[in-house]
Amino acid sequence: MAPEAIRFRELLAKVGSGEHTSTGLNRGEAREAMDLMLQGLVGDAQLGAFLIAHRIRRPAAIELTGMLDSYRSHGPVLRTPGRRPLCFGVPYDGRSRTAPLLPLLALVLASADQPVVLHGGDPMPVKYGVTLAELFSVLGLNWRGLSLAEVQQRLDRHGLALTHQADHFPEAQRLLPVRDAIGKRPPVASLELLWTPHQGDHLLVSGFVHPPTESRAWEALGHAGEADVFTVKGLEGSTDLPTTRAGITARLRHGGMTRILLHPRDHGITAQEVAWQSLDVWRDQALAALVGVGPLADALLWNLGVYWWQAGHSDSLEAGLVQARALLAARSGERLRRELAA
Repeated sequence: MAPEAIRFRELLAKVGSGEHTSTGLNRGEAREAMDLMLQGLVGDAQLGAFLIAHRIRRPAAIELTGMLDSYRSHGPVLRTPGRRPLCFGVPYDGRSRTAPLLPLLALVLASADQPVVLHGGDPMPVKYGVTLAELFSVLGLNWRGLSLAEVQQRLDRHGLALTHQADHFPEAQRLLPVRDAIGKRPPVASLELLWTPHQGDHLLVSGFVHPPTESRAWEALGHAGEADVFTVKGLEGSTDLPTTRAGITARLRHGGMTRILLHPRDHGITAQEVAWQSLDVWRDQALAALVGVGPLADALLWNLGVYWWQAGHSDSLEAGLVQARALLAARSGERLRRELAA
């Protein structure tokens, strides 16, 4: 057995032991384990055992921080000197029940000189839902097959970027067959909500589903030095704020947390969530929403107003919604879509 496999076996023993003997990993050990996985120095048997054992035991926050250290070291890097982007972390396995808003939100924000950095991949386990790259593609924007330099160039010129795992993070892509084989989301799926390819000052927006996941994210990101974080209990674990219930969010700045409950009805937003049907149907809905009409229009307005406010462009949510209406009326997001699709 290779020295790396022997070392990984030692790390696996720490997460795979029983309830009373499992010690977990410290930050350095978690980074080492993730490094070995990303470098392809771990066989499928050990890799699968680690991922499922870690899921069953649930990773500690400091373990996620160590894994995040590894992702930051091995993953692609984008920068925005002098500009502060919104960086979104949403589930890589996509959406299957509700119509996504993030591509539309990103287009309108970027058109208004608010940079946006996204990351994702191809359809993947366990959900195999529709992905960001697929959604942008039906709007005429291709993010697959680009070099990282080309993605950075789009970010520089247009304020919008989407890194694609298969193209820009092949080290993480090699984990997919084992992730599929174990049939459950491993902690790497949680990591994808906490990581961003952007390096520099930013607001990190991270989706979550369960309250324990949110509190663990706060702790992990705090250890990792993220100074400004917005966590969102969004649709299907995404960062899309719902319109049929209160949006549960929190803002973490320099270690302090403020819980923010967002009530769409208090602001005249009463639209129902739109069910996901197909890419063709979504394309028509999306193009309509970008010009302020159709079934997704109110949800886009609500999300745009909230994120415009959280990005610091308005003093209140009410003011953010006023500015969001103006941006949609000006069709600025649609103009950017056409420019990028040309």
